Amino acid sequence: MKEMKNISRSRAQESSAAIEKMYITMRHLFNRGFYKPMGVSGDTLREALLALRPEIYGNIGEEKVELNGLLYVIERLPTGIEECRFINLTSDEGYSKSHFQAIVPPKRKRNCYRIDEEQMNVEITRGRSDIYDILTHLTFIFIESHKIRNRVLLDDGGEVSRDWQKLELAVSQKKKLTQIEKEKAVSHAANILGRTFIEVLDIYDAFGSELSPDRFLHVIYWLGKLAIEEITDDNKRTITFSPILRERLGHHIHGEIWATNIKEVLKENKLLDRPIHIISANMHSVMNSIFATTVLKTQFKDKSDFFIYEELSKSGAYEVRDKVAEFAKQHGMISLPDAASGTNIDVQIFDTAKIDWAKSSFPTAKTGDKKPVLIVMDYAFGEQAYETIDELLKPFKKDTLLNVESVSIMGKAGILQGGKGDIMIPTAHINEGTADNYFFNNELTGAMFKDNDIPVFEGPMVTVLGTSLQNKDLLKFFHESTWGVIGLEMEGSYYQKAIQSASKIRKSIPQDVKVRYAYYASDNPLETGSTLASGGLGTTGVKPTYLITIKILEQIFNVK
Repeated sequence: MKEMKNISRSRAQESSAAIEKMYITMRHLFNRGFYKPMGVSGDTLREALLALRPEIYGNIGEEKVELNGLLYVIERLPTGIEECRFINLTSDEGYSKSHFQAIVPPKRKRNCYRIDEEQMNVEITRGRSDIYDILTHLTFIFIESHKIRNRVLLDDGGEVSRDWQKLELAVSQKKKLTQIEKEKAVSHAANILGRTFIEVLDIYDAFGSELSPDRFLHVIYWLGKLAIEEITDDNKRTITFSPILRERLGHHIHGEIWATNIKEVLKENKLLDRPIHIISANMHSVMNSIFATTVLKTQFKDKSDFFIYEELSKSGAYEVRDKVAEFAKQHGMISLPDAASGTNIDVQIFDTAKIDWAKSSFPTAKTGDKKPVLIVMDYAFGEQAYETIDELLKPFKKDTLLNVESVSIMGKAGILQGGKGDIMIPTAHINEGTADNYFFNNELTGAMFKDNDIPVFEGPMVTVLGTSLQNKDLLKFFHESTWGVIGLEMEGSYYQKAIQSASKIRKSIPQDVKVRYAYYASDNPLETGSTLASGGLGTTGVKPTYLITIKILEQIFNVK
């Protein structure tokens, strides 16, 4: 009889299986319509997340509470969600027309509404990626809340530790805590969290705001309180999905409204028959790259262009930014803030026929007889990239084809060799968890970015199902195996999927459409302490952002 070999899985394989399990479970729970995160139905999600131990969630698998991961998540969830026992995921169902005040998380564009003391509604208008994102974050905070409960609840009868009583006392204060009161509370919180006094003190202010400087204590208290009540009162937290959300998801409803609005504006301004260049970027770099130096050269005399871009990127630079925006509107820019579609993707349209090139940063621009039109769209989120670009590339009213000459994608991504601010030029997009891989001819090359004091890397990139679901083992596999992946992001393969189907199969745009992809690094998740949770880019991101933008525009404007 043949001896059976003991086949064991690597950590990368286990991680890949855990991610797949999470997504299958999330889809199942969505179809079911509700679940209790800390009940039997949420077990699979929690177990998969604990098996995965993503880098972004740091010490999720340990007894002590993970502070950096908690901050990362709290910034992406609505203020007050820690107090809510019922979280209802909805579509855009008209709450904006009610008395409810929209709560928008600082690091995620999504409208949320506090219905009452116990319920938070979260609007999902950006597709499945948005659901995966929020459910993963909620699973994480619920796991952390149970760590708090386990440390403070002394018996099932509801007796709690002295540290918890003292924390409750501090949270009940209506006024801002004095330094002494704050340090006393931090001392008790540190015991509850299994962290040192200095660890808690270091992160304390990052949770706070002007209105709520002691929010850190508030978050910890409410997470613990609801977890305690799940045991003592059998009062389980519940996540529900509204019937309308379940009905609408996957039907491109928001993307269609968004794209139709853009095409209507093109028609109104007689731009539909012109060559079109689509750029996915942000709402400042294209405008500033064309106009800023001209508008601000007297104000910043003898300063370099990149100095001006840095000044424009500073948090309080409203006056100079408005000055550039006003000039741009007078010279062919149409601003389309997203108000009605629910995509939360703002758009700018540039009619290059109205640009006085002598008063721009591209005085040698050659735009031909049919002056091109630029459609600049703000960043999409995950699968939303497919929905929006797919709809934008469709004919207007079924019979007017768009002459799309190029699609350019610029964005932030995690890098697997190098560090913050470095540039990545993809040669292909690999879609994590599927057999979909997209090879393309990128009009941008690494050589174009040499001699700018910024390291440049070229190679395949992986489009991940969620940045918060990656761990080192999985990323090392992608990087060190024959895949040779240089970075990870969330949208690339979705953009390419839409471009390929529109140009090669549906023929709604020219077959020879040019594509450009370039990313700058927001973090290196393979380096300890260098995840997205470790802090923003600051001004590090300004130079690569503008370098990429300028290279894209030079190609569109035929500047050699």
